[in-house]
Amino acid sequence: TAYEIASCLVGSEMCIRDSEYLDSYFIKFFAVDMFKDYQPKKGYDEYFSSDDFLPRSSLEPLLSSLGEMGLDQLNISHEIARKLLLRHGATFRLNDSGNKGSERILPFDPLPRVIGASEWLDLERGLIQRLEAIDLFLADVYGKQQIIKDGIIPRDLIESSDGWRPEMKGFVLPLGKWCHVSGLDLIRDGKGEWLVLEDNLRCPSGVAYFLENRLVMKRIFPSLFNGRVVRPIDDYPSYLLKSLQELAVWTDTPKVVLLTPGVFNSAYFEHSYLAQQMGIQLVEGSDLVCQNQNVYLKTTSGIKKVDVIYRRIDDDYLDPKFFRKDSMLGVPGLIDVLRKGRVAIANAPGTGLADDKLIYTFVPDMIRYYLKEEPRINNVKTYVCARSSDLSFVLENLGKLVVKSVSEAGGYGMLIGPHSSQIEIDKFSAKIKANPRNYIAQPTLDLSTVPSLSDGEVYPCHVDLRPYVLRGKNTWVSPGGLTRVALKRDSLIVNSSQGGGCKDTWVVSK
Repeated sequence: TAYEIASCLVGSEMCIRDSEYLDSYFIKFFAVDMFKDYQPKKGYDEYFSSDDFLPRSSLEPLLSSLGEMGLDQLNISHEIARKLLLRHGATFRLNDSGNKGSERILPFDPLPRVIGASEWLDLERGLIQRLEAIDLFLADVYGKQQIIKDGIIPRDLIESSDGWRPEMKGFVLPLGKWCHVSGLDLIRDGKGEWLVLEDNLRCPSGVAYFLENRLVMKRIFPSLFNGRVVRPIDDYPSYLLKSLQELAVWTDTPKVVLLTPGVFNSAYFEHSYLAQQMGIQLVEGSDLVCQNQNVYLKTTSGIKKVDVIYRRIDDDYLDPKFFRKDSMLGVPGLIDVLRKGRVAIANAPGTGLADDKLIYTFVPDMIRYYLKEEPRINNVKTYVCARSSDLSFVLENLGKLVVKSVSEAGGYGMLIGPHSSQIEIDKFSAKIKANPRNYIAQPTLDLSTVPSLSDGEVYPCHVDLRPYVLRGKNTWVSPGGLTRVALKRDSLIVNSSQGGGCKDTWVVSK
């Protein structure tokens, strides 16, 4: 057997004395064909130690299965997986100027990311802590504004945010919760430490791909699960529906709908997927009407009261009476019904304030202020261009930093200094000087890498992680989350709109 061959190669006396070393050598030998050209980058690789190229202990069962499969079969199965995702309609729409309206399958990588249970427990506690503080912040800043009065966050930074909704001041929401469905982006740095990169609190996307990835892995790559107990994620739709139903504190039989902008939205696949999985109706704004201080769904048998709206529409378009007057996507009068406590909206309008990448820098202060605790997961070091001292540093070091527009997402509005030309740096410098409040900057991190299938070869690619957190009466964190992969070689951008893909994330018992 391959194990016996490995024993001979290492030496029988050493094998008897050190079976753990033999196990590591065996894995290296058995998977050698697939990883023979794999070179971990400088920093932290989640499969192999960069120093001696030995596999991390939690990866050994997976590497055994990969060794048995081989690279050729992996590529064949990868193509089958791609076709399965296409048949399931797991696509997203590109609406940028160069790809207006084009549909693409989200690139799927078959080599899973593995996180140990104890490590995951620490992350889970940190995510819950962070969301509790953010919820308290939103309730406060739209209420008594004590955090402003106590000088923790300057008023002008809050009220100048694109996510600030003064129309929401004074609102009391069901269960006191503002963020019901959240997706926080985490990264591991070059030392393997977990950090929060940003918070997604308005309409976080990607969960349908998170669920589809696992389905594809179980159908096309069942042998990779051998020797592992991987925490299931199939119950996410049930937890999501339960969390939404709990917001309707006024009834025991709540009616929940999912509000979508329509088929031309980039995440429409996800909207329809989640509605189908939860067994609720997928509606557009024209399907709803506000009457008698309630929201109703128009049906062929008359109107039916709606208690909870899981909205996938931005604040600006929710209600033309309160926000954008020209919106054709929302429901006139919806915010009035919310104010009267006759409907719940997840997530609540105004949560986008905490999405602001500048406000993100204050979340550790929120945790200390509201919870009297130290953050369990730290932020990435961030420079705020609205501060004169930070602004000077950023302008002098643009070639070394990653600069982000505080209100944009999807990989847009960014400058990655080390990968940019002097012309691009000069243009970005002018933008920052014209509107410092709109930009933050972070060091160019050595993001952790995970082996990925790139152009038919196994190659180290940078990754981040988006776990999903649901908050109704209780808080539930998805085991793992959507691992996004920078599939373009040497790229740091994981966003699907910028050529990124995704892979399954396993939380395992070992």
